Amino acid sequence: MNVYVPILVLGAIATGFAIFSVIVASIVGPKRYNRAKLEAYECGIDPMQQPAGRAPGQRIPVKYYLTAMLFIIFDIEIVFLYPWAVHFDALGLFGLGAMALFIVNVAVAYVYEWRRGGLSWD
Repeated sequence: MNVYVPILVLGAIATGFAIFSVIVASIVGPKRYNRAKLEAYECGIDPMQQPAGRAPGQRIPVKYYLTAMLFIIFDIEIVFLYPWAVHFDALGLFGLGAMALFIVNVAVAYVYEWRRGGLSWD
């Protein structure tokens, strides 16, 4: 049990700091609310009043979601570079070749998205 005491103490300090920060921010922070701050954030799309079921014929813009998915895909692929960078010298020539193939794979996907127009914000 003595091994876990520092972890529990650090967790308690982190939790206490988070609670303290939220309470102090709500007390000290500015309270100047206006109409724009009270509206829901819609990623640049003007919010529309529509019934619970979508009305037929209305299109839902998906370019924001596609951009977010592209970011997630490329972000996750790039995260795989970190273990390689940490153990670069231990992997040798095999690690260099494997990572070169990985970089080529990511580059091909990037060029495909670029040429397809997935990265333009029109």
